[in-house]
Amino acid sequence: TARVWETDSGRLVAELKGHQHHVWSASYSPDGRRIVTASEDRTARVWEADNGRLIAELTGHQDTVLSALYSPDGRRIVTASSDKTTRVWEADSGRMVAELKGHQKSVMSASYSPDGRRIVTASDDTTAREWEADSGRMVAELTGHQNRVLSASYSPDGRRIVTTSEDHTARVWEADSGRLVAELKGHQDLVYRAMYSPDGRRIVTASADKTARVWDADSGRLVAELMGHQEGVMSAS
Repeated sequence: TARVWETDSGRLVAELKGHQHHVWSASYSPDGRRIVTASEDRTARVWEADNGRLIAELTGHQDTVLSALYSPDGRRIVTASSDKTTRVWEADSGRMVAELKGHQKSVMSASYSPDGRRIVTASDDTTAREWEADSGRMVAELTGHQNRVLSASYSPDGRRIVTTSEDHTARVWEADSGRLVAELKGHQDLVYRAMYSPDGRRIVTASADKTARVWDADSGRLVAELMGHQEGVMSAS
């Protein structure tokens, strides 16, 4: 299940029941009226946020759906799966629009560029790839990590991409060309996630080494190390 809660009171608002296995992710539509969930039952599902009513079931993946996110305009949903594919769906009808094929292993994450025109994917095959959202055509392949790529996300202006990996690094790339801009080195274990600051000047990384770190997005220089957690840090934003 997934559950919706009031932030102020902690009151349970809705329980999203229907998946037949573990739910891996849940995220809101841009207008906050709907939620999309991704599950080990090989489906993603769209729900009304207020009452938990099921709106659409996105079926077609042949293995676990690891993530599901809305496009910036809320009209599309992108899913990433262990079946090595990424798929784009109409958010209202659940109809599949495009299938992004090319990764050789599980696709760990998929997310839209700020303008919704492109999608970046991260894969166990040690690469990230950038695609045209409408056609599914691959635009760039980001190669250089020495182990699984766990996440990939755009800068606020869409001009750069930051990736994280089990090789203990995060890397910054030019979105258009796939050129490596900076390598963020210093973590002592795998890096789960990396996110840009709203102004795009900083990147924060979360690592299994029990720390989060803040970096200069252009130079890759370490700005601050956030220490104190007793176990791995799964996310930071």
